[in-house]
Amino acid sequence: MKEDAGKSKKGLNVENMKLRDIESDYVLEEQIGYVLRIASQKHASIFQKHSIDGLTPTQFSALMRIAEIGECSQNRLGRLTSMDVATIKGVVDRLKKKGLLGLESDPNDKRRTIIKLTEASKNMIKNLHEAGRRISEETLEPLSPAEQATLLGLLKKIS
Repeated sequence: MKEDAGKSKKGLNVENMKLRDIESDYVLEEQIGYVLRIASQKHASIFQKHSIDGLTPTQFSALMRIAEIGECSQNRLGRLTSMDVATIKGVVDRLKKKGLLGLESDPNDKRRTIIKLTEASKNMIKNLHEAGRRISEETLEPLSPAEQATLLGLLKKIS
């Protein structure tokens, strides 16, 4: 006997069936990408609230890394902040325009540009550290100290 169009072997009308009825084991709220995106949106909102001089998270990361390691090439800064070539170039250009980064030719290799903090950015590093701590504390506030350490450890493990 030929099956009716639109009916499965079990006699269910597939056309009227919702996808969630077919794949009930997939719950969006339990998927890592979805949960990370929601957490990232919350963190971005907190970051924006505490941002100094309108710095973006990528600009903040670049300044913090240079403050930590000292002057370096744009390529190295990109690697150390996990930014691709195009992204780090835009970040450096915008920070230079804000007067927070200085650029000079590498005396050993004229093809390379060395990036360094300006006096203005050196003067704001302490405040940036404090803002960064507040941002992290507020983002992690719903968790106990042990949960915070576990979360950070697990995120580092999958990064």
